[in-house]
Amino acid sequence: MHPLVKLAKDTIELYVREKKVLAVSGADLAPEMQQQAGVFVCIKTGGVLRGCIGTFQPCEKDVANEIVRNAVSAATCDPRFEPVRPMSSRTSSIPWTC
Repeated sequence: MHPLVKLAKDTIELYVREKKVLAVSGADLAPEMQQQAGVFVCIKTGGVLRGCIGTFQPCEKDVANEIVRNAVSAATCDPRFEPVRPMSSRTSSIPWTC
């Protein structure tokens, strides 16, 4: 699994199970996660869209924090869907797009 996808997946799982936001540190980040960029996080269950939130322009200091922010929003704030619950997060696939 690509590190950016894993970060989104880990973020969503932690948030929906424990209501905690994953903390990421600049020292531990891969080079592609240290830059600023807009990021979209889309959640699909069985190939069907379940949530998608993104930014065209960066709102956070780096891609890692942008992913964390948008992953939580995609799971809980997309007005088209009910928030992701712990049971549904286990079977969701989270493709990363930018």
